[in-house]
Amino acid sequence: MSIYALDERLWFPPITEAESDGLLAFGSDLLPERLILAYKSGIFPWYSEHEPILWWSPNPRFVLYPKKLNVSDTMRQLLKKQVFTITFNHNFKQVIENCSQKKRKNQDGTWINHDVIDAYCELHKMGTAKSVEVWKEGVLVGGLYGIAMGKCFFGESMFSHESNASKAGFITFVKHFSSLGLELVDCQLHTPHLESLGAEMISRDIFMETVERNNSVESIFETTF
Repeated sequence: MSIYALDERLWFPPITEAESDGLLAFGSDLLPERLILAYKSGIFPWYSEHEPILWWSPNPRFVLYPKKLNVSDTMRQLLKKQVFTITFNHNFKQVIENCSQKKRKNQDGTWINHDVIDAYCELHKMGTAKSVEVWKEGVLVGGLYGIAMGKCFFGESMFSHESNASKAGFITFVKHFSSLGLELVDCQLHTPHLESLGAEMISRDIFMETVERNNSVESIFETTF
């Protein structure tokens, strides 16, 4: 299969045309309307600092079903002690900037460059991108951000400056929105961290059934806590 070169037109090729590793296309821009179309189509951007924008749609897809959230005894005790204060959508920019500074295994830099930060902050202003903040004694020590559509959340990145901080934020987020009808958290690519919380691989076809069903559903994420 060929990797598609995108231009200024607002479109994406069929996700069935993606390479075996999920790479579908390259190029174009990070305008809000293109990013929204990407997520609605089961596609996300991910690239290194000196590369063109790369667009991905892996098969299988790594996701978390809220009912399968796995909370260890250690995490239950930590949450019960209320070591952290956890908020939703209170400081998006600080969260994405911290995610951009996180050093990741086998990566020299970060894909969350200034263009990405600007693009997702614009989506946040539009109400599409959301954040979870984890605080300890008034200091931001963890968090995550992603795209919220209907009853689906497309996770993008998380960071932690304290042990278990991002896990605490993720668990609290999933539990809170499960009560409001959260159907799926897209984790994109496998990580042991998220697998320990119950995330699993599913086929892209099954993933897209849920995504497409939620493209026109009223958002459950118009709230803060």
